Amino acid sequence: MPSANSPMPKTPTRTPSTLVLGATGFIGRWLVLELLSSGLTVAAAVRGGTRRDGELREWLREHGADDRGLLTVDADITRPGLGLSPTDDARLATVRDVFNTAALYRFGLSRAEAHAANVDGALHALRWASTRPRLRRLVHISGYRVGTGPAVFPLPPHEADERYARLGAYEASKLEGDAAVRVEAGGLDVPLTVVNPSSVIGHSVTGEAGQYIGLANLVEQLWHGRLPALPGSRRTFLPVVAIDHLARFLAAVPEHDSGPLSVHTVLDPATPDLPELVGIVAAHLGVRAPRRLVPTTVLRRLPRVVTRTDPETLSFISEDRYDTSSADLLAESAGIGHPPVEDLLRRWAARLVADRFGAAPGRPAGSFVGLAGSRSYVAGERVAPGYVLLHGLPLDSDGWHAVVDRLPAPSLLADLPGLGRSSPATGSTSQWLTELLAPVRSRPVIVAHSAAAGPALAYAAAHPERVSELVLVAPYFLQPRPPWAVRTAPIAATVLRRASADFLAGALLGPGPRGAEANATVAAAALGLRRPGVSERTARRLRNLQKPIKRAELSELLRSCPVPVRLVAGEHDPLTVAVPVNPAIALPVVTVPGAGHHPQLSHPARLAEVLAELTNPTTPADLPANDLASTALTSTDPTPTDPTAARLDVRP
Repeated sequence: MPSANSPMPKTPTRTPSTLVLGATGFIGRWLVLELLSSGLTVAAAVRGGTRRDGELREWLREHGADDRGLLTVDADITRPGLGLSPTDDARLATVRDVFNTAALYRFGLSRAEAHAANVDGALHALRWASTRPRLRRLVHISGYRVGTGPAVFPLPPHEADERYARLGAYEASKLEGDAAVRVEAGGLDVPLTVVNPSSVIGHSVTGEAGQYIGLANLVEQLWHGRLPALPGSRRTFLPVVAIDHLARFLAAVPEHDSGPLSVHTVLDPATPDLPELVGIVAAHLGVRAPRRLVPTTVLRRLPRVVTRTDPETLSFISEDRYDTSSADLLAESAGIGHPPVEDLLRRWAARLVADRFGAAPGRPAGSFVGLAGSRSYVAGERVAPGYVLLHGLPLDSDGWHAVVDRLPAPSLLADLPGLGRSSPATGSTSQWLTELLAPVRSRPVIVAHSAAAGPALAYAAAHPERVSELVLVAPYFLQPRPPWAVRTAPIAATVLRRASADFLAGALLGPGPRGAEANATVAAAALGLRRPGVSERTARRLRNLQKPIKRAELSELLRSCPVPVRLVAGEHDPLTVAVPVNPAIALPVVTVPGAGHHPQLSHPARLAEVLAELTNPTTPADLPANDLASTALTSTDPTPTDPTAARLDVRP
């Protein structure tokens, strides 16, 4: 939301020509963005008044829209007349086009809830549109499974009861609402277009989603290793459409449709069948795709606790194909084409992971790239970063977010191979880091926390011409070895896998109050440790790092490092091993007051100040090329209960 000092929204100087109902919803806000970008004056119907107005405008501005052409009105589609005040109703007298994107999309709805929004709401929108003296067209959003057959409304009570029992409240109400609008539009002489989109997923360029149910649930189960089999058959078809394609299509409808009724099914017919679709997503995310198939007839007989599937979703598991000819003609006339569907799926799936499937939307979004055989999660500036931030254990790169926001130059972040969101590498960590930094054309400051100190130090020693400075935060090899339990991989893996967010936060940050950002980061890490193999790989890394010979090698490498090295430690987690001194360079130790082993979580503002004071990141464009510099980092790269064990001392 805007701050208290944000300027109040201005009323457009022109009267609105278009009304979007459901303007704060997933489809609605992208449609408003498209209409404003076309130069139209748009009225957005929002439920919630000034608060929702501020949220919508902030989102639009973040996406480059000029919101001076936006008028918001408080509306409620479940009420006759849309619940508009007389003043707002009069302000909308000039509306020519009405888009009804409002609906209640959720499985498990009661029949009354679904009917109020998806049937009564659709009829209220139609009847209100019929009162507009300049009305050109009502565009009603339905769904691709609704169909284009004869509309019957109302159904005999026993048939309606059977439909709701068979399909569930959501789909049954969408079918009823579609029929109701088509039947009544003729009697009210309202020019109507019904648009039936398939599963609407992310933006074709950024992957941005904003909706985390339906097919997104399946991707979430795949990501967390909870998808042992796929529903349906090898020909199951769950078609998708990019949200930006749908928004452009909707915006074009009033200019291209005429006559009393048009019906368009909007989906990308090039969508792969479900097993292939899941395989594409799995390969991009670096997880294993299920090979088994379970027919829906079997799934319907199994309890939900076994299938982990909402029964209402099973009606979407079908081999049916759909007639898109009318939509294809309109799109061709409007100069609109579907983006490449495989690229779309990869970008969307990566964005779902970045958003933690809705738990942490709005954070800097990363993507998955191939590095040393790992499908690695990489975020931030990839060509000319001022900083490269490498995380320790058991966190991932999100642990740096509160620091990144405060640094004076852009940063590159990545999850180390086999940790966080990155799959294991076939090459070494040194090779992985070399490939990560190959496309970088600046001489960044490398900031490595704890366990990442080793590979960062090795890279700086091998490539001093590509690093301006090295900052080691709580380098583990200059601290005492942790307790034996942490160095015993099976015990550590069990503790990590079962650790709750509160337990892990206590282990990493100690007792006392913690900021919301730190809590969210640790909660995400705790969830990530439950993904298949992550806790085991983390535990093995903890064990291997503590070998005396490895610690001695790093101490010697620190002594001979040819680039400036700075050491940072928390007040309550000091460096207790003698720092090797290289007469040629200084190795000052900067202490962060009040901090422990994770100052990036507990004291991000102070750590950012320290980094800004100690470093002078440069971004020259004349670095020598090397054999790896052509490596592309693109997002379309094809390839419980708290344990009762003692407090976990996870230093690296």
